Amino acid sequence: MERPSDPFKRAAGPLPFGMSESRLSRIAVVLFEPQDPVNIAATVRAMKNMGVSTLRLVRPCAYDPVRLEGIAHDTWDVIDRIAHYDDFDGAVADCVRLVGFTARRRAAKWQILDPRGAAQDALAHVEDGWVGLVFGREDNGLPNEILDRLHAAVTIPTTEHASLNLAQAVLIALYELHLAAGDATRTLPGPRKEAPPATTEEFERFFAEAHQALEAIQFFKTRYPEHIMRSIRALTFRAAPDARELSLLRATALEVVRFLERTGRIERARPPDVAPRPPRHIVPRHERRSASDDAED
Repeated sequence: MERPSDPFKRAAGPLPFGMSESRLSRIAVVLFEPQDPVNIAATVRAMKNMGVSTLRLVRPCAYDPVRLEGIAHDTWDVIDRIAHYDDFDGAVADCVRLVGFTARRRAAKWQILDPRGAAQDALAHVEDGWVGLVFGREDNGLPNEILDRLHAAVTIPTTEHASLNLAQAVLIALYELHLAAGDATRTLPGPRKEAPPATTEEFERFFAEAHQALEAIQFFKTRYPEHIMRSIRALTFRAAPDARELSLLRATALEVVRFLERTGRIERARPPDVAPRPPRHIVPRHERRSASDDAED
């Protein structure tokens, strides 16, 4: 049962006004006897980042809520709703599904899931009621009497070391839930100045100017120009530059030519042809025919 004398007890009921409902609103993170306030705070931070708002603590260590918020900034909405329980059964009495995270394996035939499978399993039951994600003590994990109450166990794939911090395990679990629930809603801001896509004409101008610059530095002296330009075309199209980015590439190519003109290394170059030259068909030497042969045909 909940400790009525606990000054920091909060009811894990409906979400406060202003907090968005989601498929994760019936997910409860249950920490069994957490021993370090820092891990509680880090758990709160992970929950806030991944959209889970209900934290239930079973016989936790003493902690200061202000200190929690000092570690996990801007998380009062989660901290204010933390519920404390004297026993595990009270903490999970309303749960229809319990999934526990452990590095231990026993002879008992548990249903063993990985974090991604556990996320799918949890979401399959949220329509029926609360789903508890259970994590154990920092030193010994979940004891057998708690493991016996779980519907499924989750092991996080690691090396043989298998010694994740409590809050790290919570974050991995909630990350998979966040993605599986389709709640990865945070969008990165676009560039400060949106640029339109580059047009075909702008691409062709760049290719012509790039050809002129490479020719000016005698890059084609020992290379076949059409092969080089074909590769540059393919590389540029894969990169998909917008109009502003392509303008920068054009300016780079033009400055190569202008520098050579200013330093007197080449005479003033004529503007490049914008329209690309059609590729020359290469005929093997042994298949070439003379003009007189064609005339006789």
